Parts: sequence; C-alpha cells; structure tokens
Amino acid sequence: MKRLKQVRRILKEQGLDGLFLITDANIRYVSGFTGSDSYLLLTPDKEFFITDGRYTEQAANECPEFQVREWKKADLSLTKVLHKIVTELTVKKLGFEQNGVSYQLYQQLASSLAGVELVPTKGLVERIRYTKEPAEIDKISKAAVFADQAFEQILGFIKPGLTEKEVAAELAYYISKTGADGPGFPTILVSGVNTSLPHGIPSDRLITEGDLVTMDFGGLYDGYRSDMTRTIVVGKADSEQHRIYQLVKEAQLAALEVIKDGVQGDQPDRRVREVFTREGLTDKFRHGLGHGVGLQIHENPFMGVNCQDVLQAGCVITVEPGLYIPEWGGVRIEDTVVVQKEGIEILTNSTKELIEL
Repeated sequence: MKRLKQVRRILKEQGLDGLFLITDANIRYVSGFTGSDSYLLLTPDKEFFITDGRYTEQAANECPEFQVREWKKADLSLTKVLHKIVTELTVKKLGFEQNGVSYQLYQQLASSLAGVELVPTKGLVERIRYTKEPAEIDKISKAAVFADQAFEQILGFIKPGLTEKEVAAELAYYISKTGADGPGFPTILVSGVNTSLPHGIPSDRLITEGDLVTMDFGGLYDGYRSDMTRTIVVGKADSEQHRIYQLVKEAQLAALEVIKDGVQGDQPDRRVREVFTREGLTDKFRHGLGHGVGLQIHENPFMGVNCQDVLQAGCVITVEPGLYIPEWGGVRIEDTVVVQKEGIEILTNSTKELIEL
C-alpha cells in the first residue's frame, strides 16, 4: 500500500522503530478504516489495528493488510495490548502523535511500556496528506457538487419570518438529500447584525426583509469534505450592502489570481488586505484567508498574514475573505479550490454575484 510505504519512509528518516497513531483522520488515511475509537501501531515491516469488539469485523474487512488486535475484552487494556506488541517486535523508540495523545494516556503509556523511549511527533502523516491524490480530489469535488446543489435549493426556502435555526436545519437536510453522506461540518448560518460574527451559531433570530444572510457549509462524501460560504440579501440590497459585497468579491478574485504551485501562504492574504486597506477596512478582516480541506475541515496548508506554508500542486484549500462590521453585519465569500501548477481549479461553482431574494 503506497501510503504505508510513505509512512515507513518517514519512520526511517526519524529513526523510529514504530509509530502509534490515534487521530481518526490519520488512521483512516493510512488504513482505510471508516469507524472510530481505534488505534494503529506501525513498524518498519508490520502493521497492527487495535480496536474493541464493536469494530473488529469492520476492521478486518476494511483493513486486510493489518493484524487486528482486540482490546476491552477480559482484562486486556490498550496499554497491555501495546506492551505485548512492542515486546514481540523489540520496539525501542516509539513515536506518538503529540497533538492527539492526552497527558493521561501518555502517563499510562510511559508506565506500561518500560524500556521503550516515547518520542513525540507532529505532522508525520499530515506531511503526506498535505497534497491530495486524484481520487481524493474527486471525492472533495463530489462533496462540493452536493453543497452547490443544496445552496440552489435553499434559495427557494429562505424568506422573512424564518429563524436562522430553521434555515440551517433545512440546508443540512438538502445537503444530505442531494446525495452527500451529510454536512461536512456544523453549518454556520447567521443573518442581519449577526453576520458580523465570522463563526456565528444559528440562533432563534427571525430573518427580516433587507437582511444579509451568510451561509458557511459543505458536503461530506466518503470521508472527504468541501467548504463554501455565500452571503445573500433577503429583499433589495441597499447601497452599503452592495459596496461591501463587491469589495469582498474583488478581494477574493485578487487572491485567486495569485494562487498556484510554489506560492507562500501569506501572498494571497496580502492581496486581500491591499483591497481592504484601500477602503480603510483592513481591521474588519479578522481571520486568515484560508485553510486546507480533506479528511478534516481544517488542515494544512493555511493562508494568513504571517503564514509560511508553501502551496503545492494538489493542495486543496479554501479562499474566504470577509468583512465584519459590528452592529451592521458582514459579508464572506468562500470557495474550495485545487492548487495547480499554474493557477487553480475551483470546485465550488455557485454564483458569486450578489443574490437578492
């Protein structure tokens, strides 16, 4: 399996005898397992899948390359299973995911794996996930199509008198109904003055005539996610809504123009801030420009004012400038795009023209 070979190459580079994986996304990426509450232990020539009785059959079917070891039966704890394996294989240096292992679990590992050096690691599997294989891009693209279709449908549902919660629930339903496995993440849907909150939670606020409505949502397909944001107006937009919307659209297009293989993540962000600075609104852009998307909704690479991540062909990222003005509202436009050698492919294709319902 190509991914296992890549991980093992990194193990060799790091001088590790084994790697203990706990993060669901990394476990799925390496093994193909679609469940949860499981662990992987990888060595230079063997691979073990550790899970409980709920998932042993599933693991055997989905991960045929792995030896499945069950824990939570009789007196077999996770650390006892690990101890047995590392003793069998004479593992002396065991890497673990420092961002996934809790302090409590670390203490248990340290006390039960006497003689094994525990080495904290960061981003070993994520390094491989940084760029996406064609099959991964295809899944993200399908998730994006489902989200685009759901957006088209929700436009016929939104009207004054509905709450943000009602519209958010309907949008999530449409995403699933189009064929997605579900929403890619909890939907952000805010209206009126609440649109000044970049990550506002849908509330009982009633949508009224003249409101801005911002919807940040995505699809999920075979474990992979899409991410998009559109801001609309319920009724006729006023002159200020038009002005702010066009500025955000201009800023996003400016960023999209410079994204390609080899570009550092602060450069597209700088293009956005140049547009906003011209209008004296830089302080109203309160987050980074974008992030990677894949098995997780937020993953490397990132784009931001101090970002040093370098975009590579095959990276899938969001581009999401926004302006957020307290007591007035806000506008965000976001697309999921694939970085290419020269330029990008946009996967979320809903119109970016201002929609007035």
